[in-house]
Amino acid sequence: MLKVRDGDLDKMSLLFERYKKPLYGFFYHLNRDQDLSEDLVQTVFYRILKYRTRFRGDGDFRSWMFHIARNVSHDHYRKNKLKKDDPLEAWQDRLEDGDNRSAEWQQREENELLSRALEQLSEDKREVLLLSKFQEKKYKEIGEILGCTEGTVKVKVFRALQELKEVYQKLEARY
Repeated sequence: MLKVRDGDLDKMSLLFERYKKPLYGFFYHLNRDQDLSEDLVQTVFYRILKYRTRFRGDGDFRSWMFHIARNVSHDHYRKNKLKKDDPLEAWQDRLEDGDNRSAEWQQREENELLSRALEQLSEDKREVLLLSKFQEKKYKEIGEILGCTEGTVKVKVFRALQELKEVYQKLEARY
């Protein structure tokens, strides 16, 4: 990123190749829309290029990038006032082996319940869980992204997990 900041724009393609999948995963878990997630990834890289001179280099690039991604997501929903109530992805891969089918169905049901439970959380709680559990970011890094302390992130993750557990158990009781 330091080379991009200093004018070597050819290095931008390397950054894109390295970070497009984690960004896509972040956006997809937030909105469940493939096309929108791809568009938001593109917007993040556009903003990275546009604001490259603001990258100081004293912090982690990934934290800076996810901070931009978070802003892109907020800007998109504020601008379009969209709801994130899209249906869950249809499961397509099916195992041919009958012995594995039962375990596969159980895993699918658990994943579907977890996805539904995540969707019922507030955007802030869903976001902190996605960063910590799905993107496997450290609390310090999440703190940099969210603009808060590592201790605050620990509390946010704990509370989000507690609420996710409650929502999951309620959904599980219904099914």
